[in-house]
Amino acid sequence: MDAEKLAGTFVRLADTLVEDFDVHDLLQTLAARCVDLFGVGAAGLLLADEHGRLQVVVSSNDRTRLLELFQVQNDEGPCLDCFRTGSPVRVDDLSTAQQRWPGFVAHAVTEGVGSVVALPMRLRGQTIGALNLFGGPGSARFTDHQLAIAQALADVATIAIVQERLARNRDLLATQLQVALNSRIAIEQAKGALATLLQIGLDEAFHLLRAHARSNRRHLVEVARDVVERRGDIDWAELRRTDRRAGRAD
Repeated sequence: MDAEKLAGTFVRLADTLVEDFDVHDLLQTLAARCVDLFGVGAAGLLLADEHGRLQVVVSSNDRTRLLELFQVQNDEGPCLDCFRTGSPVRVDDLSTAQQRWPGFVAHAVTEGVGSVVALPMRLRGQTIGALNLFGGPGSARFTDHQLAIAQALADVATIAIVQERLARNRDLLATQLQVALNSRIAIEQAKGALATLLQIGLDEAFHLLRAHARSNRRHLVEVARDVVERRGDIDWAELRRTDRRAGRAD
């Protein structure tokens, strides 16, 4: 594992431990950095809403989001087990888990998933969600050392989410998580609108939204609402051309 990348990831996550941080951007950063650090095919995060039900909040690509939704909608999969037990779930060869999660395994294999690691997002005995890491067929086995590092990253993100609740009251956690879930709806709508406008994929549309938000020091959800409500005069086509010339960063 690249030590410099790992250190940079912890620094990036620590930078969010400030007032009024962007929850969605934090979690998207965590997913993207996990894919890069551990060489997995994709990553996703699910958080519990105010009623304790898991909701898909972030995924590194749209196919992963559909796989996460399958788990929630069918009440079956490693993320559900991880959330309920508060313990990591690691399956190095997904084909061996057909009896455990028959529907999920069949669906995951068709999407090119060969292994999975699910890590709880927990603090002081309370589990608020889970981080999923999906490996491709024949991907390298997750080591105990990698598992410990991935759990540490999930723990940092968890601390960032619940820090204000610890300082104020127990109700703030549910409010913060609900804000993240509401933000996701606006962002998904904006992704669809941009993808249609520019005739591009959903993943590229999200990258453009995020790049514009960061370069203008705005919250991602604010930019997304501008797109949905057709506010502002952003030349998205020109921004896309500029972005492609400059190259991408997560």
